[in-house]
Amino acid sequence: MKRLIMGLMAVLLLPLAALAQDLNALLKETHAKFANLPGGANANYIPFLANVPSNLFGIAIVTADGKVYEVGDSKYEFGIESISKAFVLCKAMMDVGPDSIMHGIGVNATGMPFNSVIAIELEGYSPQNPLVNAGAMAANSMVKGPDKDAQWQIVLDYLGAMAGRPLKLIDELYKSEAATNQHNRAIAMLLEAYGHMWADPLDACDSYTKQCSVGVSAKDLAVMAGMLANGGVNPVTRKRLLKAEYVPKVLAAMSMEGLYTTSGEWLYQVGLPGKSGVGGGVIAVAPGKMAIAAFAPPLDPVGNSVKAMAAIQYISEKLDLNLYKSTARKEQ
Repeated sequence: MKRLIMGLMAVLLLPLAALAQDLNALLKETHAKFANLPGGANANYIPFLANVPSNLFGIAIVTADGKVYEVGDSKYEFGIESISKAFVLCKAMMDVGPDSIMHGIGVNATGMPFNSVIAIELEGYSPQNPLVNAGAMAANSMVKGPDKDAQWQIVLDYLGAMAGRPLKLIDELYKSEAATNQHNRAIAMLLEAYGHMWADPLDACDSYTKQCSVGVSAKDLAVMAGMLANGGVNPVTRKRLLKAEYVPKVLAAMSMEGLYTTSGEWLYQVGLPGKSGVGGGVIAVAPGKMAIAAFAPPLDPVGNSVKAMAAIQYISEKLDLNLYKSTARKEQ
């Protein structure tokens, strides 16, 4: 019986072991293939982001069993931006539960830009999804803390626990964003008027601005997203950060709004829950297998990194990761 069990375990582990042998080669191939991909431009409405070197390009993979693979500028630190929404959603869900997220914020796609005010007005005076700006600020306001400063430290510490190392605010980026976030402040006040804020709205907006200004690398993002690929446990530190039953709910929200108004196209092409940020990062999660993160500053008109999306799609295709793909059963 013991030999049988060991044999079954070997068979189950073989696909990941065989896969790991080829990941470094695949990353090098992918990086070379898309390093000179044209198109896109740095986000210019946030001065700090406009000045990030546009030729930077890094990719990282973290498997569910904690192995790390990386290539290119994978250790360069950049602003996490909207990718933080997915991870702060995890913390809010741990604090208030998934039902409060669904009923207090919503989990549907807005079909409108990530900073839309019209979406709030048209869809029941609520944010609709925690991965648009309105919903992200509302989710941030759900994170519990005795005061504004303590609440922000809790958010920052949680992001660091996900990355497996302490993360820091990029002060210059935060100042740049805080000086240009009047639109988000207005959204926060509107949500307060409609009863969808659980802290002072301007405090929540400021904490949200800070979370977007945290510095991460592509490797950090792969580890963070690896937590979602590994059932809520950081695959490197082995620390549980999200209840296993909450992981599918976070991935569902990512599927709805992870790449803004092109989320449907992303699922159609790639078939993995993902999240992008205007800092140039993109993550994708293959549950039970791995997380992929890529970084390159030039964005498409919607706000997604051109190179990062292309690289992740290529890797997903090469590794056959599309969640919607199935194999027909043999006829009896």
